[in-house]
Amino acid sequence: MFSTFKFIPQLSALILICLSLSIKPAIAENRDFAQIQKSKTLRVLTWSGNETYLPRAGSPPNFERQYIEDFANKHQLNTEFIEVQNFDELIPNLLAGKGDIIASNMTINPIRAREVNFSQPIFESTEFIIKGKKAKALVNAKDLAKREIAVQQGTSYALTAIGLAKVYPDLKITEIPPNLSHEEILDKVASGEYDLTIIDSNILQSTLKYRNDIVKSLQANVPKNIGWAVNKLNRNLMVNINNFLVNEKLTINKKAPVKNEWDIISERRTIRFVMRNNISSYYMWKGELMGFHYELARDFAKAHRLRYEILVAPDNQAMFEYIKQGKADIALGFFTPNQYRIEDGLAFSRPYHYATEQLVTDVNDPVINGVEDLKFRNIAVRKSSSYWQTISDLQTLVPEIVVTAVPETYDTERIIDGVATGEFDMTIADNHLIDLELSLRDDVVASINMGKEKAQSWAIKSGQNVLLSKVDNYIKRTYRGLFYNVIHNKYFENDKTMDRHHDAVQDLQSGGQISPYDDVVEKYAKQYGFDPKLLIAQMHQESRFNPKAVSYAGAQGLFQVMPRTAKQLRISNMMNPENGIHAGIKYLHWVQDRMKAQNVRDDQLIWFALASYNAGHGHVNDAIRLAKQKGWRGDVWFDNVERAMLLLSQRQYSSKARYGYVRGNEPVTYVRNIRHKFQIIQSLTASEVATLN
Repeated sequence: MFSTFKFIPQLSALILICLSLSIKPAIAENRDFAQIQKSKTLRVLTWSGNETYLPRAGSPPNFERQYIEDFANKHQLNTEFIEVQNFDELIPNLLAGKGDIIASNMTINPIRAREVNFSQPIFESTEFIIKGKKAKALVNAKDLAKREIAVQQGTSYALTAIGLAKVYPDLKITEIPPNLSHEEILDKVASGEYDLTIIDSNILQSTLKYRNDIVKSLQANVPKNIGWAVNKLNRNLMVNINNFLVNEKLTINKKAPVKNEWDIISERRTIRFVMRNNISSYYMWKGELMGFHYELARDFAKAHRLRYEILVAPDNQAMFEYIKQGKADIALGFFTPNQYRIEDGLAFSRPYHYATEQLVTDVNDPVINGVEDLKFRNIAVRKSSSYWQTISDLQTLVPEIVVTAVPETYDTERIIDGVATGEFDMTIADNHLIDLELSLRDDVVASINMGKEKAQSWAIKSGQNVLLSKVDNYIKRTYRGLFYNVIHNKYFENDKTMDRHHDAVQDLQSGGQISPYDDVVEKYAKQYGFDPKLLIAQMHQESRFNPKAVSYAGAQGLFQVMPRTAKQLRISNMMNPENGIHAGIKYLHWVQDRMKAQNVRDDQLIWFALASYNAGHGHVNDAIRLAKQKGWRGDVWFDNVERAMLLLSQRQYSSKARYGYVRGNEPVTYVRNIRHKFQIIQSLTASEVATLN
C-alpha cells in the first residue's frame, strides 16, 4: 500500500529539510586529500537506483563514473564505488566517513549545501512532468490542482514535487516504493496506475526515443546544476577536484557559441556522435556500453577534452540526415565515400578502415566459383548502401542478376540472418562484418569477393572544414596504432566462440572430480546457497576450467567476471582460481537477488539469474516486459521469456526496449548449455566421472 498525502506549506517545509538532512551520524573518519593519497583509494558513494541503460540521445549514464575514474587515475588512486540503497542516505554516509565523495547525479541546492561542499557543476538538468499517453492533458500549471504526482522519497524529484505542492495545495503526492525501477515507474504511468511523475531531461530525452506510451508535459522546475559532494572538512580534496574539472574542461560553460563549428563544439564542450545500435557500433552487454565505434567516439572526445553524447539512428540514411540537419556532429559507421553522398551534403574523413565486399550464402548452397554463377540469383541489400552500387555495376556484366531492396532499417546482421533462414537468397557484406557473424554462427558462409578493397570513413556535414581537420588528424594519429589495433582485434578478430559450441562436458577431470576446483566451488556454493554442480556447469561454460581465460570484452578468470564488476565486489586478481570463483559466485548471487524483484517463479529464478549474468539484467528485464506484451509468461524462462530475448535482436523490438539491441541467441544458448551440462553432471556417478577421459 502506497502512502498518499497532501502537503500544507509548513509541513512541506519541514519534510523538505528532513528529506535532505536526516539525523547527523557521528563522524567516523573524514579523510582529506593527503590521507586519501596515502590509502591509494578514493571511495565514491553512489545511489543504487541510478540504473545503467542504453542512451539513444544524450550523455551515457556512466559518464560521472568515467570522470571520477579519470580524476583518480591522474592522482594514481584506485576507485572504490560504494552503493547506497536510498538516495537520502548519501549525505549521512558521507558525513559518517563511509565515503570520500558523492558522485550520483546529485542536484546542488541550498539545503544540501549547508551540509556539504559541492564541486563546480558538471552538467545541468531540467525536470519535466510526465503523464501517460491517455491521461488528461496539462495545459498549464494550474491544471495540477487535484492531480496526483508519484515520486521516490529522498530524490530531487521529491523535493520538486513538494515545491509544486506548496504552490498548488490541491496537488497530491504519492510515494513510489524505492525498489521500483525507472522502467517499472513509467509502465505504471503509462497504464494509469500513477497519474503523473517527474523525470530529468537527460533521461527523458533518451526514453522518448523508444517509448511512445508516455508524454512529456510541463517543465517542473528551473534548470538545476549537478555536482559532486565532499565533506566540508575536506577542503584540499575539493580544491583538487575543482582543478581537475576546470583543467579538463568538464564544468558547465554557458557562453554563446562563436565563429565556426569547432568553436561551437568547444564552447558547449560536447561532441555529438550518431551511430547504430548494433554489435559492430554501439550496444550494452553485461551492463557495459560497448562497440567498436563507441570506443572510437569516446577516445576522440577524451583526446579533445570534450564531453560526448550518443544519438542512435534507425538506419544509415537517418544518420546522414542527423548530420545534415545539425542534430549530430559526426556519423560513425563503415561508410564508403561516393559522389552521390558528397553531392547530398556530406564530407568524409580520411580512411579509418578498409574492407572487401564478399558474397554471403546459405551454408547448404552450391559453391559459387565466379560471377557467372550468379545468373538468376537474387541478392538482397539496402538501396542506400554501397553494396547496391556494387550489384548495379555487376549487372552490366551479368544482366540476369536480380537485386532486391530490403528495408533501410535492416542492418547487415539482420540481412545475413535472413539468408540463413531462407528469407533472402544471398547478400553482400564487408569482410570484417562477415567474420564477426561467422565467429557467432555456422549457418552461412562467405563466398567470392565482389570487388577490390574499399576505404571507409567518418561522415560530417559538408563545409565544416575545421571539424574535418580535427577528425583527420585524430585518425592519422590513431589508425593502426596500439589503441586502434586493440579495439579492432577485440570486436572483429578475437575468437568469441571459446565455449559456445560445446554442448557437453568433455573436459572433466579424472579421479572422481568433476573439475579441478570442486572444493573451492563447494565452499562458496554453500556460502551463497547454490548447487555446486550447477556452478561447475556454469564455470565450464564460461572458461572450460581455464583460470587464465580472457574474453573479447575483457571478462577474466574461471567465471569470466568483468574488471569493473570485480572492483564493485571488492575482489581482485581474477586469474587467481579462488578469487575468480568467489567473484563469479558472489556476482551470480547479486544478480539473482535483483531478479527476485521481477517476481519470477522460484524454480525459474536460477535461469533468469544466469541469463542476467550473461547479458546483463537490463536486457533480461526488457525480455520479461516484451514477453508479457506478447501474452507469454513473464515468470518462466524456457519457451517464454527466452523467446522474447530472441526477438530483441530485431530492430522492431530492440528499438522499443530500454536497453536496446542484444544478440538474444547468446543468453538463450548460454542458459540452455548450462542446463544441459548440469543435467549431465547430475547423472554421473563417481566411477563414470573417473572414466570420462
